[in-house]
Amino acid sequence: MRVQVEKLQARRGARTVVHGVSFDVASGSVLGLLGPNGSGKSSLLRAIAGIDAPAAGDVRFDGVSAHDLTRRQVAQRVAVMMQEHSEEFEIPVLELVLLGRIPHGSGFGRDSAADVAIALDALERVGAQHLASRAFSALSGGERQRVLFARALTQDTPVLVLDEPTNHLDIAHQLELLDLVRASGRTVLVALHDLNLAATHCDAVGVLAAGELVAFGSPDSILTPDLIRTVFAVESTAITHPATAQRHLLFDALARTPEHRASTRTVHP
Repeated sequence: MRVQVEKLQARRGARTVVHGVSFDVASGSVLGLLGPNGSGKSSLLRAIAGIDAPAAGDVRFDGVSAHDLTRRQVAQRVAVMMQEHSEEFEIPVLELVLLGRIPHGSGFGRDSAADVAIALDALERVGAQHLASRAFSALSGGERQRVLFARALTQDTPVLVLDEPTNHLDIAHQLELLDLVRASGRTVLVALHDLNLAATHCDAVGVLAAGELVAFGSPDSILTPDLIRTVFAVESTAITHPATAQRHLLFDALARTPEHRASTRTVHP
């Protein structure tokens, strides 16, 4: 499913935190959203997913405006995994994952055998099937991330919106989860902090600074030492991986004369 973001603005209280962002995500591709803390990534994803109403602009799913969809219709198109979640859920993991089936249900009766099968398959895919009967509140941070991703998969939508899904995961599980994201065949918008993970797992990246989209394009064309110095205030070196020939970034030190992010100009591939 193609996702078009058109001049989207988002506010927190009276303050505008995302300023007129526009981009287009092709069906089945993975877009990585990057930027320093406070750059607007989470607010942008919340507005795209319909969790928060945008202050202005539009989001289109295969050409259909989110303004013309009910909440349930949006939930049948977009599954969300956000950073903030209650750590006090006492319900078993399987029941939490089954909440992903709500947009597809009739609203009557218990979960069907088909719903349970979908949820169990999602738990197996993320390597968390052994947690099915445990209370969500008793899980570690990494276990919770895997279960929440299973819930998003169980929702069975063509679009996934993931906010820092690799938080609390060790490197093996980070790679495993991002491999699952790529293999899902869905259109994915994912906020990440690790630029090298974004470079190897995303078809395109968008870089945010002070609520503005300052760069958008292929990882190799966008993630340059100049941009990293300007946006992240870090000196870096780009090298070619000897085995894969992929671009890899080495982070050297804080930039000695960091430029003000508000002066960052848009970069195109």
